Amino acid sequence: MATKRTADVLIGAFQDEMVTRRKFDVKNSKDEVVMTLYFKPITRYARVKAQQLAGPDADALVTSTQLLCQMAEKEDGTPAFDMSDAPVLQRSLPEKVLNDLELFLNDIKLDIDTAKKE
Repeated sequence: MATKRTADVLIGAFQDEMVTRRKFDVKNSKDEVVMTLYFKPITRYARVKAQQLAGPDADALVTSTQLLCQMAEKEDGTPAFDMSDAPVLQRSLPEKVLNDLELFLNDIKLDIDTAKKE
């Protein structure tokens, strides 16, 4: 019996997780859902690609918005954004909107009350 490669075992163990999408409802200031976006897990490959697209001198905010445009999907699985949308979003949206989207994309949950106590 052949021994499976370590990489193959790891990839197989997380195969289901790689196709599972998380749903994010984008809401306006009136708390109305204006659209729903879906995100698969970020891979190192996707992060490196976003960094390359952002450029060698880009700061973390530029790279993060590139990653958002690369990863966001519509319900049918098609891309929600074109890569050229990144600078437009940065210029035209309140920073809070991009922050909320990018925190969700990166699976970062903020508990403000806990953070204030620490």
